[in-house]
Amino acid sequence: MKRHLKYAFELLFVPIAAAIVFFEETLLHYLGLAMAAIAKWPPVASIEAWLRRLPPWGALLAFGAPSLLVIPIKLSAVWFALHHHYALSLMSVVVGKMLATALVARLYMVLRPTLVQMGWYLRAETWVFDWRDRLYAFVRAIPAWQQAKAMMQGVRRWLREMVFRASSR
Repeated sequence: MKRHLKYAFELLFVPIAAAIVFFEETLLHYLGLAMAAIAKWPPVASIEAWLRRLPPWGALLAFGAPSLLVIPIKLSAVWFALHHHYALSLMSVVVGKMLATALVARLYMVLRPTLVQMGWYLRAETWVFDWRDRLYAFVRAIPAWQQAKAMMQGVRRWLREMVFRASSR
């Protein structure tokens, strides 16, 4: 019975955990690169410099601000759904989530030195990242994850070769 429960748990948990790990490893990497490129633009660079000078409580408010910025996007998704535009609803949620994630990731990089001055924040951050690392280790140890990763590496190699061949012509 215990083995069946473990199998059922893996069937439910692994796809969710794998999606989270994939999102973290892949999408956040590319969003981070895009946000770093945007941060070189002088108006954005000056805003980031101002953010770095904020006191800890101000940095905390700035870090939480993207949560408020996403509200209009979520409301638009509800409006689209109410008017039976489900694809637009889903698209607005996905795009809004990606933009918010990119913004929060960049704000985290900019504000972290100030935020960790607050002891409670540092303890919470340590707990969250420790929990995340244990979850990732569990997911990466699952044979299905290892097979999927090997398959994705093969697809990446194939795409690189295709791009190389197309660019060498």
